[in-house]
Amino acid sequence: MAHVIFFEKPGCRNNTRQKALLAASGHSVEARNLLTHPWTAGELRAFFGDRPVAEWFNRAAPRVKEGEVVPEEMKAEAALAAMLADPLLIRRPLMQVGDRREVGFEADRVHGWIGLAAEQAVPGEACPRKDGHQCGEQA
Repeated sequence: MAHVIFFEKPGCRNNTRQKALLAASGHSVEARNLLTHPWTAGELRAFFGDRPVAEWFNRAAPRVKEGEVVPEEMKAEAALAAMLADPLLIRRPLMQVGDRREVGFEADRVHGWIGLAAEQAVPGEACPRKDGHQCGEQA
């Protein structure tokens, strides 16, 4: 099984469920705080691969929801600069196994990469919080 370095927003319910699913699938999970990690543009860029820039963003981030940041209008360099300044903009989770890095928790993609237990419920990326906070907000 894989050792997964899992960059999360601490307290995010979906990230908690995603880590539990990885562990139930036999993987070891090393959780790291996405918001406080000392990112460089190059390190962060490696997680996005050949995905379009718009797919790099956390759609629940307040600045995205309010229209201040429009992912579809961003170029890669500007997107990385914005994310380094405001890590809430980064789509979660970021995962690394060996040299491979991925963004987001797309169950089919994760299963094809490292495997997921079929009998486990698969959490999505949308935040289910009902306490008035958005997953994009800093707790």
